[in-house]
Amino acid sequence: MKKLYLFNLFFLLLLCNVFAQNQQDYSNNARLAQRVKALAEKYPQWVKTKTLTQTAGGKDIWMLTLGTGKTEDKPAIAVVGGVEGKHLLGVEMAIGFAEKLMAASATDSIKNLLNKQTFYVFPNMSPDATEQYFAKVRSERSGNATKTDDDRDGKLNEDDIDDLDGNGKITMMRILNPTGKYKLNPDDPRSLLIADASKGEAGKYILLSEGIDNDKDGDFNEDGDGGVNFNRNSSYNYKNFVPGAGEYAVSEKENRALFDFLFDAFNVYAVVTFGPVNNLSTPVTFNPSALTKRIITGWFDADVKANALVSEKYNKITKTKDAPKTQAESGDFSQWAYFHYGRLSFSTPGWWVPKVAPDSTRKEKKFTNEDPTAAYLRWAASQGITNTFTPWKAVNHPDFPGQTVEVGGIDPFVLINPPYKMVDGIVGKHTDFIVSLAGMAPQVDFVNVKTEKVSDGLTRVTLSIINTGDLSTYTKVGDRSYFLKKIAVKVNTNTNQTVVSGRKTQTLESIQGKEFKELTWLIKGSGKVTIDAGSPTTGSKSIEVSL
Repeated sequence: MKKLYLFNLFFLLLLCNVFAQNQQDYSNNARLAQRVKALAEKYPQWVKTKTLTQTAGGKDIWMLTLGTGKTEDKPAIAVVGGVEGKHLLGVEMAIGFAEKLMAASATDSIKNLLNKQTFYVFPNMSPDATEQYFAKVRSERSGNATKTDDDRDGKLNEDDIDDLDGNGKITMMRILNPTGKYKLNPDDPRSLLIADASKGEAGKYILLSEGIDNDKDGDFNEDGDGGVNFNRNSSYNYKNFVPGAGEYAVSEKENRALFDFLFDAFNVYAVVTFGPVNNLSTPVTFNPSALTKRIITGWFDADVKANALVSEKYNKITKTKDAPKTQAESGDFSQWAYFHYGRLSFSTPGWWVPKVAPDSTRKEKKFTNEDPTAAYLRWAASQGITNTFTPWKAVNHPDFPGQTVEVGGIDPFVLINPPYKMVDGIVGKHTDFIVSLAGMAPQVDFVNVKTEKVSDGLTRVTLSIINTGDLSTYTKVGDRSYFLKKIAVKVNTNTNQTVVSGRKTQTLESIQGKEFKELTWLIKGSGKVTIDAGSPTTGSKSIEVSL
C-alpha cells in the first residue's frame, strides 16, 4: 500500500513537472486543447467551446465564445490567432486573451462587459503548421497538411527540407560562388546582404534554405510538406499559382469554416487579428484613387479615421514603438476582414525585434545597413540570449561537389516570436487593448425626445437616435456589401393609434461615433407608444412615449 502511495505521488509530481515545463514554452496542439477545455470547465457561465472543423492533418480548429445569455444577439469582437503558421505568438495572444479576461471576470467592469458584449476567439487557424515548432526537426512552416504540387511538376511534396548538419533545426546554407548575389554584412559578418551592383559591390555567396535538391530540378525545398497557408487562401486579393495559396480561394476547410461562421455572425463589429500585418502601430492612410476602381483597394475615409482612433489607443496602452512597416500578402485574412467581410479590421504581430543602441562596452558601432538578422543578434546579446544562432559550419553537399558549403544562421521562429518569458506581458497589454476597444463599441440611444400636441388628436414625436460609441454602427465599406445589418427603427402602436406621418418601420444608414439621426412622426391617438431601435452590432434600445 505504501509503495502504491509513493508511486502515485511520484507520478503526480512527474505529471505536474511536465505541465510546468510545457508552460515554459509555446503551446503545442495538445496543450492548447487542454487550455481551451480548462476554460470551459472553470468558467461554464462565461465560456462555450466547440470545434469548427478539422484540418487535413486531423487537428482541431477551436472556437471559444465568451459571454452570457444569447451571445449571438450582443455586439461582438472576433479575435483570431495563428493566421500565420510561423507566428506562435499569435496563438498565445489569442488564447491568453481569453484566459486573462476570464481571470478578471469576477470584477464588476469585466462582468458588465461580458453581460453586454460577446467575444469570439479562434486561437489557432494553422495548427498543422504551428506543430512544426515542436517537431524532431524544427523548421518554419506556413502551410497545412494538404498535399500540394508547388513546383507544378506533377509530383506532391517531393522536395522537402533536409537537416544537413543534424542539429535538429533548419537554417540556411551559403555556397561560396562568384555568381552569388550575397556578401557578408560589414556590420555583422554572421549575416549576409544582397550586394549592390550600382555601388560596385560584388557578391560571393549563394544563399539557400538548408536542404538538398531531392527532385534534381535546380530548386531547393520548393515542394515540401506544408501545403496551403491559411493567410494566403482568403478571397480578397487572392492570387492563383502562388506557393501556399491553394488551388482556389477558400479551398481549405479551416478557411471555409471560419468564414461561414463569421458571415452568419452579424453581431461582429470588429475583427482583431494577431498576425503579420500591422495597422495598429501605424494606421492605414486614406487614398481616394483606391476607391475609384471596380475592386476597391483602399479604406474609406470614415473607416480610416476609426482606424486612427483605435491606433492611438493601441499605442498608448501597449507602449510599443519602432514597429517595422508591413505589407499584406495576397489572400491575407486581415484584408479579407475589411474588404470582403466589411468589418473594422485591426491587426498586429504583437512583437518585433526591439531596436537597441550600440553598446560601447562591446565596442559596437551604429549599423550602416538595415538587416533583421544583425538587428536581432545585437538585441539578443543585450538580453543575454546566446542560443538562437547556429554558427556557420562547413558540410559536404552532394549538389555542390568540391565547393565550400556552410550551414548556419538565425534559428527558425526567433525573428517573429520572442522568448517565451516575454509572452505573458505581451498578452496582458493586448488584453487591456481589446477590453478598451470593446469600450469603443457602437451603441444606440434616444436623446432629445419631444412631444407636441397638434390639432385633431395628433401628436408630433421628435427624437434623435445617437451612437454613443466611438466606432460607427457599421463600416463605410459595409455599404458596398449590402450584407451588413442596418439600424432598424420601429414604432409600436395599438389598435387605437395610427402613424399619420413618418415611417412606422425604417432602417438607418451607418451612424458614425458620437453622431445622431433625428426622426419625427405624427401619431394619432392617445396613450403610450413604444419605439425600438437597434442592430446586431449596436444592441437594441426601447423608449416609451406618452402621446
